[in-house]
Amino acid sequence: MNTKNFRNPQLINNLVEKIKQYKEPISLMEVCGSHTMAIGKWGIRNLLPNNIKLISGPGCPVCVTPMSIIDALLDLKDVTIAIFGDLMRVPGENGSLELAKAKGLDVKIVYSPIDALKLAEKKETVFVGIGFETTIPGIAYTIKQAYEKNIKNFSVLTSLKTVPPALKLLSSDEDINLDGYILPGHVSVIIGKDAYNFLPKDYNIGGVVTGFEPADILSAIARMIQQVKNNDPKIENEYSRIVTNKGNITAQKIINEVLEPTDGIFRGIGIIPDSELKIREKYSAFDAEKKYNIKIEYKEDKSGCRCGDVLKGNIIPPTCPLFGEICTPSNPIGPCMVSSEGSCSAYYKYERIM
Repeated sequence: MNTKNFRNPQLINNLVEKIKQYKEPISLMEVCGSHTMAIGKWGIRNLLPNNIKLISGPGCPVCVTPMSIIDALLDLKDVTIAIFGDLMRVPGENGSLELAKAKGLDVKIVYSPIDALKLAEKKETVFVGIGFETTIPGIAYTIKQAYEKNIKNFSVLTSLKTVPPALKLLSSDEDINLDGYILPGHVSVIIGKDAYNFLPKDYNIGGVVTGFEPADILSAIARMIQQVKNNDPKIENEYSRIVTNKGNITAQKIINEVLEPTDGIFRGIGIIPDSELKIREKYSAFDAEKKYNIKIEYKEDKSGCRCGDVLKGNIIPPTCPLFGEICTPSNPIGPCMVSSEGSCSAYYKYERIM
């Protein structure tokens, strides 16, 4: 794929002019944190007329990881805690892993769950498995590898979330007024376009699966405007060069073999039915929650951070009273400012001067 084709100035100008022809107010949610970053990076909001509003959604895995997971990790002793880098500075009720590491906690950043499995060759290792459908297949595969190789000193503390149940919650919330969704590209590679068919069927709201280049995002906005204009909600695939209708069947099979749905805790939002994947009984020897008797529960954030409202699309980051003052990338109060995919981080980096 030649990305220059999706950054062509003439193509972008044509899409912007097409979008500007629509004069009615319209609110669209970009579900994915990577889309939020891309929108900021490419200055998409600056190109749009004031009647087009883009709202960030809950598609940042670090942002929705329960506070109790961070606190549980701080209590683990005599193990290596293997994590993805974004999790290091996420605050729990009792501090962050970064601060605990400075005090001697054995925390190591890994780039894949297989790296964590290698660490287990030397020492008891707990891998913190977070993410949406994009990262879940690799984590499921690693658990299966540990099972087949009979690796005793490896386990996974999971906080694996799925996108469709979160969209069901958002679509049924009367306080959130949305006209459509800009649907995630990477997640959709795994689950496929058809995984969103419930949106127009059950909630009379449409969406467009799209990529991360400026022309991708603007094309998705133009398509959503057309749906709203024609009162014709449906699921479209602007990202057909990568996303198929059914998704990656092989990845889906490994997920279903190792993991099963359960109710999930989204930080700042609460419990969403069937939104999380837990380790099946067959592989329970590798479930850190059971191995270490860890209790994951919902905790209210008492810091004043309004990350939960940002994730639900109720507010934009600059309207949080902590944003840019107390809460900055160098002093993050909430996870939306920590993660590279967090809405607050994106606004601070690209749109703070607006």
